[in-house]
Amino acid sequence: MITLDPIPLDDLVALSKSSIPTRLVGIALEGALPPAFVATRSLDHIDSGKSVHWCSTFYIRDLDKAVVGGCGFKDEPHNGRVEIGYAVSPERRNQGIATVAIEALTSLAFKSAEVHEVLAQVSELNAPSTRVVQKLGFVNTGTAVDKDDEVLVQWILRAQPNPSKTNPKDAMGQC
Repeated sequence: MITLDPIPLDDLVALSKSSIPTRLVGIALEGALPPAFVATRSLDHIDSGKSVHWCSTFYIRDLDKAVVGGCGFKDEPHNGRVEIGYAVSPERRNQGIATVAIEALTSLAFKSAEVHEVLAQVSELNAPSTRVVQKLGFVNTGTAVDKDDEVLVQWILRAQPNPSKTNPKDAMGQC
């Protein structure tokens, strides 16, 4: 069992400076915290007036409340699509944590009437992440090359029709 906890803004500031927030020392596993560029991107989006709900990230915590990874939306939805990112500490990989976390994250996304598709871009060399998205029903829609010339496979999960979707403003408090 894992939980997703929104990362507080003061933690994002510390993470953007490659620092471990003081309260996480001893409870965040090595390699579990979002890298500085992720925290910086989140802060930049939030500072520009974008929604904290869509632009912040989450700690992935285990039953003991240890931080074992991070995940989140990379930006606000655009044309019905939101992109996600995720990572799990090397010592906790291959235990189903990423699968449960991404399932929770996609569920959160699909609660909003703004989202019809969730995009995960996975390096073609990252077999474990490929297995995660395949297991969750994402469909390979081709490849793209990022700014670092890395080939990324585009994986899309489409929402199932659901007439009870919430108003986007209502969904924002449901993190």
